[in-house]
Amino acid sequence: DPQLIGGRCAECGSVTFPQPPSCARCGSTSVESHPLPRRGTLWTFTTQGFLPKEPYAGGETPETFQPFGVGIVELGDVVRVESRLTEADPGRLRIGMEMELRIVPFRTDDDGTEVMTFAFAPTGDTDGEG
Repeated sequence: DPQLIGGRCAECGSVTFPQPPSCARCGSTSVESHPLPRRGTLWTFTTQGFLPKEPYAGGETPETFQPFGVGIVELGDVVRVESRLTEADPGRLRIGMEMELRIVPFRTDDDGTEVMTFAFAPTGDTDGEG
């Protein structure tokens, strides 16, 4: 199963995503790879209704662009991660709902290589109770 890897400071214990070269909290350079939970809670969200610019562009054109959900997902009590969401309909999203990591297509490069990215999907649990 796919998993995001963040960074955990060996000095103060702060966890971040993505893994930084040094700790933003205490400045230590002792930051180690730290696997993050695959499931979390939708902390907040919005819908992106305009074509993103580089480096966030996924290869859409103004004619093919479809709005998409963007949210902040709290992974346990560890860290909050900004991410695309697999659901774009705000009526189907709710703060507090359970989300799970997915790997989804992002774009296809000129040479035909499919580039993947991560996104979070509702787990089907609509009451946020886990």
